[in-house]
Amino acid sequence: MCITRSVGRGGVNNSDDVKTVQILLNLNIYQLTPLIPLAESGRCDTSTIAAIELFQRKVRNSVRPDAKVDPNGGSLAALRVGMLPGFTEKKLQGIYVHASSGKIERYFSGLAAKMNENAINTPLRRVHFLAQIGHESKELIYSEEIASGRAYEGRRDLGNTQRGDGVRFKGRGLIQITGRANYSDYGRSRGRDFTGSAAVAQLLATDPALAVDASCWFWNEHDLNRLADRDDVLVITKVINGGTNGLADRKALLARAKFFLL
Repeated sequence: MCITRSVGRGGVNNSDDVKTVQILLNLNIYQLTPLIPLAESGRCDTSTIAAIELFQRKVRNSVRPDAKVDPNGGSLAALRVGMLPGFTEKKLQGIYVHASSGKIERYFSGLAAKMNENAINTPLRRVHFLAQIGHESKELIYSEEIASGRAYEGRRDLGNTQRGDGVRFKGRGLIQITGRANYSDYGRSRGRDFTGSAAVAQLLATDPALAVDASCWFWNEHDLNRLADRDDVLVITKVINGGTNGLADRKALLARAKFFLL
């Protein structure tokens, strides 16, 4: 479920839940003319309460609207049904509720294009991919591993055979591919060299299109579309992480992605 507690008049009004409902109301704004889009502030102000009430009156035909959205209630279900189809910036914001609007804008066009180019092009494939990169990047906050990368020095299983490879080829991209071997394989698949210098290697983090594309490459390289088609979040997590670190967060992001895109 995309909200955990009630939102609106008399609701609990947790910030994440309120922001989610504000996003959903904006996704339904075409049904609420002449209402203008709400500020997605996470604060349940009078405008948000009035918009919920208007939605209940106009869309749900409620005679006595309570101006409240409950996690398992009819208003939330109606807000979901009322979203227009397709993958949009606003839906991405709904999935990554903690991401800034700047981060959404930075990565959306690349995600929309590169997922299609890399056959991450069915609803199940998209929601699993977005859930995993959402966890790995902390909802688009990081495109580069925070640690220095020194822990990878000398890791021959990652292809780190030269001095400085650990730092030079630390995790980058939204799924954070790591090691000289992965950088070499990715570059070979794209007809480019990402191992020639530290500055070139850093492009996997600093260029948003490459940060997305490198993640798509990793996804396909490990045949994760096949696992997404099976809706197997556990095995996908093990392939990406080597274990089950962050599984609860990955599942929560997957549930959000399914709410907005399935």
